[in-house]
Amino acid sequence: MLSLLHDLQPALYTHRSYVVSSGDDFSASKAAEFESHLKVVCDAGKDIPDIPSTYDISVIPRARKIHQPLWTTPLSALRCLLACFAILRAPNSQSDSNSNLSQNGMVDEGEDAIEYAYPDLIIANGPATAVLVILTALLLRFFSIKGSEGKMRSIYVESWARVNTLSLSGRILMTGGMVNRMLVQWDNLARKGQGEFRGALVR
Repeated sequence: MLSLLHDLQPALYTHRSYVVSSGDDFSASKAAEFESHLKVVCDAGKDIPDIPSTYDISVIPRARKIHQPLWTTPLSALRCLLACFAILRAPNSQSDSNSNLSQNGMVDEGEDAIEYAYPDLIIANGPATAVLVILTALLLRFFSIKGSEGKMRSIYVESWARVNTLSLSGRILMTGGMVNRMLVQWDNLARKGQGEFRGALVR
């Protein structure tokens, strides 16, 4: 997945959030490693504007574990969905600290005073957990939750191993029209109208 971000422009995406499933310590460490590399590149680049660049890594419960009984899946999927809502609706820590002050100088803790840092773009791949992240974004946009307008566009990248057919996650997202763009890594799938082919992206 991180190979997709090698041309990332920190000046455009000044904050990056990585969402990984519980137990996936490898992906979390690779994300931190990528950010360290990105910082070195930015520090060395003379033409890159000096813009604050931050990131965070969030861990959410798996929608379904390997060999998990199907009858328990709805419960684990619900836990994952609730965690996705908590992440996508995280308060904007970069907003002006004075924005929540009322006229009398007291902190206004009302819902309208909270500014949420909805992501501009969601790039996802993988199994059910990725589907629930995109579903959460879709629900927030569908109900026009304050601040979500024009946010959370989504791109799903199908697995390189899917040569002739989409994965179950891919079929759910494609059939339901849940993503803005579906990228496949084999031209055979694109010719069937099952996504856009942009070469090998993620292995």
